[in-house]
Amino acid sequence: MLEPFLDANRIEAGCDEAGRGCYAGPVFAAAAILPSDFYHPLLNDSKQVKEKDRETLRTYIEQNALAYSVAMITNEEIDQINILRASFKAMHLAIAQLKTKPDFLLIDGNRFDTYPNIPHQCVIKGDGKYASIAAASILAKTYRDAYMQKLDE
Repeated sequence: MLEPFLDANRIEAGCDEAGRGCYAGPVFAAAAILPSDFYHPLLNDSKQVKEKDRETLRTYIEQNALAYSVAMITNEEIDQINILRASFKAMHLAIAQLKTKPDFLLIDGNRFDTYPNIPHQCVIKGDGKYASIAAASILAKTYRDAYMQKLDE
């Protein structure tokens, strides 16, 4: 079972990316702020969820999150700044687009470029530990998959 918060007394945004290990295309990142009663039995790390269930979760997250956003960095920019920097930049863009400003950031992974004026904690395999990071994982993955499918067409 995923933890709802690291600290329930603040507004936490979970952040994750999709596309960092891919050979082609952009990197997407998402940020999600969830209400205290948010729950879906299928919510987990996007890599552990079936494709059809990810689509169900995407809709559920979009309808029930307090705030969410998704950002993309193109493959051209990735080639200029490298994939790690592009992942951090996409996360920063997603955080900046949130309609509610978080007090704290939960970042999936082991490092992150500090976002101005918002403390953060990196959580290794955080998308399997915290609901907000799992929700961001689902959003980033489904938005990237949809984008790549359009490119394929």
